[in-house]
Amino acid sequence: MTNFIPIFPLGIVVYPGEKVHLHIFEPRYKQLVTESVENKKPFGIPTVVNNRLQEMGTLVQITEIVQTYENGEMDVKTQGLKVFRILEVIKAVPEKLYSGAIVNYPENDEDVGSREIMQKVIRGVKELHRLLNISKDFKKPEDHLQSYDVAHHAGLSLEEEYELLGLLREVQRQEYIKRHLQKVLPMLMEMEQLKEKVKLNGHFRNLSAFDLDIDP
Repeated sequence: MTNFIPIFPLGIVVYPGEKVHLHIFEPRYKQLVTESVENKKPFGIPTVVNNRLQEMGTLVQITEIVQTYENGEMDVKTQGLKVFRILEVIKAVPEKLYSGAIVNYPENDEDVGSREIMQKVIRGVKELHRLLNISKDFKKPEDHLQSYDVAHHAGLSLEEEYELLGLLREVQRQEYIKRHLQKVLPMLMEMEQLKEKVKLNGHFRNLSAFDLDIDP
């Protein structure tokens, strides 16, 4: 299925189910949001990486206008719906300030994937947060967590988050995050050990002397 949607390109990745808060200040996006609310229709957030509009993005719906300021700026809450692929960008939409796109919606497998891999991912994310001294409540039981729930909290770069968006099977996304954690956790652990060594430097330490009394 293909259709036209208004687009709001941003340098972020939004995942299906994710809740995103936006501050709207540009006239074209004030218009987009106002019409989206009035018509009860979603819009698209395609990802911008290195100042280039990417072909994949996520359809979002506005769930709440939190505040409207005197100058027309708005704080809004949105929620991701589903992944889309841009077929054609419509830069000039008649009588609109914003741009749009013709998109389709690739089939996206959002089943549970592999619970075994997901458990490893969750353990890895917890260890990452421990090493970084971060506390995170996912507001879901662990056995309900999926890749989209933890992706932003696994230390992925924007480019990597976008790569994950392009993976359309849950088990692929789980495996992607697992491999990323397998790569970064050992580096962080080395840094942690280095910090401990630096802390010990200059302090009295109870060390066993090396025995030099060795028979020739």
